[in-house]
Amino acid sequence: MLSTVTRKLTCQVYRGLTKRLFHAGTKLCQQEQTVTTFPDIYTDDHKQLRESLRKLIDKEINPYVDEWEEKEIFPAHEVFKKLGNHGFLGVNYPVEYGGLGLDFSYLMAVAEELGNINCGAIPMAIGVQTAMSIPALNRFGSKKLKEKFLAPTIAGDYVACLGVSEVGAGSDVASIQTKAIPQGDDLIINGGKMWTTNGCQADWMCLLACTSDGPPHKNKSLICLPMNLPGIHVAKKIKKLGMKSSDTAQIFFEDVRVPRSYIIGEEGKGFLYQMLQFQEERMWGTAGVLEPLENMIKMTIDYTSQRKIFGSPVLNNQNVHFTLAEFQTEVEMLKALFHKCISLYLQGNDVTKYASMCKLKAGRLSRIVSDSCLQFWGGMGYTDDVFISRYYRDLRLLSIGAGVDEVMLSIICKYMNILPKTK
Repeated sequence: MLSTVTRKLTCQVYRGLTKRLFHAGTKLCQQEQTVTTFPDIYTDDHKQLRESLRKLIDKEINPYVDEWEEKEIFPAHEVFKKLGNHGFLGVNYPVEYGGLGLDFSYLMAVAEELGNINCGAIPMAIGVQTAMSIPALNRFGSKKLKEKFLAPTIAGDYVACLGVSEVGAGSDVASIQTKAIPQGDDLIINGGKMWTTNGCQADWMCLLACTSDGPPHKNKSLICLPMNLPGIHVAKKIKKLGMKSSDTAQIFFEDVRVPRSYIIGEEGKGFLYQMLQFQEERMWGTAGVLEPLENMIKMTIDYTSQRKIFGSPVLNNQNVHFTLAEFQTEVEMLKALFHKCISLYLQGNDVTKYASMCKLKAGRLSRIVSDSCLQFWGGMGYTDDVFISRYYRDLRLLSIGAGVDEVMLSIICKYMNILPKTK
C-alpha cells in the first residue's frame, strides 16, 4: 500500500508529466502547421519555374478555357507558341535545339503545374507535344531530323501528334496494322490512326508503322511524318465524353510517300522506342493529375462547409469529412510513389513497374475522387457551371489512355513474376 505522501507525490509527478507532454504536443502541432512544404525532389529552381508557368496560365490560358471548351477546340499553334517562347516545351531537351537543358524532374514539375489549367484537355495536348511525340526523336533521331522536327516543336512553331493507336489496336500496340513499305529511298504508307490528340491541327506526326513482315516486336519503326503530304486524310474530329477543347482525330493514309531517312533511329526498333516513350507519357499523366486531385478536395471542402442539409453543413457529416481525409491521404501516398519514380528515372533505372503503378493509382484515384466529390456537391455537381463536373469527365481518360488499367496490372504482375506464362 502506498502512503498518503507517496500517492500525493506520484499524482504531482503524473500531473507535471502530463502538463509537459501536453505543451510539447501543442508546440509540435504548431510547428507542423507552420511547415508549408515537405522536403521533396523539387528545389527552389523547380518552384521558380512553376511560379513563372503559373503566371502564364493565369494570364494566357485560364481566361479562355471556358470559351475553348464550348468550341471543343483550342488554338494550339497560338498557345504552344506562347509556351515555347518561355521555354516550357523544351525544359529537358538540349540547348542546341532550343531547349533549356534541364533534367527530367523539371519536365515533371511543369506537368504538375499545368494541372492548374481549368480543364484536362490542354495539359494533355501539351503533354503530347513535349512528353509523348518527341522523346524518341530526341534520344535516337538523326541531327537532320532533330533540326527539322524537334527544334520547331520545342519552339512552338510546329504542333506535334503521336500516331500509335488504331481502331483494332489500342493498348495492344504490337497489333497495329499501318504499313510503311520501303520503296527505294522512300516509304509508302497505308493504313490509319485513331484517337489522335492534336491530330486536326498537327504539322507532323510521330508515326508507328510496320516497315517489314517480321515478328511484331521487331517489324515496326517510328517515323517523322509531315501532315501536309498528299494522301493524308483527317477523316473526322471525334466527339468525346470529356477533354472537350482538345481535338482528337481519326486519320487515314493512302499511298503517302515519305523519305526513308525520316525513320527515327534504327529501322525495326520502333516498338522498343515507343515502349520507352510510354514510360514518360505515363509519368506525365500522373504528374498532371496531382493538382486537380488537390483542387477537387479543396473545392469540395469549401462547398460542403457552406452548403447545409437539415440545418447543418454537409461537411459535418462524418462520411463526408472521413472520405475527404482518406482521399487526401491517398493523394499524398501517390505523390510519394511518383516522386520515387522520378528519382529512380533520373538515376538511369528502368521504372516501367513504378510508372505503371503510378498511372494505375492516378487513374483509379481520379475516378473515385471525382465521383465522390461530385456526389457531395449534389445537384450542383451535375451541372456544367462547376469544375467538379469537368474533372469528372476529363480525368476518366487517365484509366484508358497510354495503356488501360488492366494492361498496367499485367505489367506490374510481370515485374512481380506472377503473370501466368502463355503457351
